Amino acid sequence: MPSFIHKPRDFLAGLLFLVVGVGAFVVAQDYSFGTARRMGSGYFPTVLAGILAALGAILILLSLFGRRDAAEALALRPVLVVISGSLAFAFLLRPAGLVIAMITMVLIAAIGSRTAKLLPSLLLAGGLAAGSVVVFVWALGQPLPVWGSWFGS
Repeated sequence: MPSFIHKPRDFLAGLLFLVVGVGAFVVAQDYSFGTARRMGSGYFPTVLAGILAALGAILILLSLFGRRDAAEALALRPVLVVISGSLAFAFLLRPAGLVIAMITMVLIAAIGSRTAKLLPSLLLAGGLAAGSVVVFVWALGQPLPVWGSWFGS
């Protein structure tokens, strides 16, 4: 990390926010924007992307000032485990359904923590799965399979 960066963690987080924000902004340009009163499909993603990019830029700027933090090694295990959980969710959503995909994602992500216990992780996974079904499928009417094709749905 260059010597002018005083807070490497803030710099990397800001860079991530900025890249994701700019990427989402570019993708959202293909959707109609609309107005604040009559929002198009691109309004919310564009505004959210702008906020995310602005926060990233602020974090990057703040990382250049203040007391210098000691650089820490990147903890690869939690990063890889959380990414693996997210990928498992993506690949399991259609064939296994929302419930199984959500439970699997949470349990895989729990492996990334050295302090996670099985029973609280199972309770969290079950609660998030149930909450996701209630909010996304029933309340918002999203076309997500609660039980996927593996279960005949």
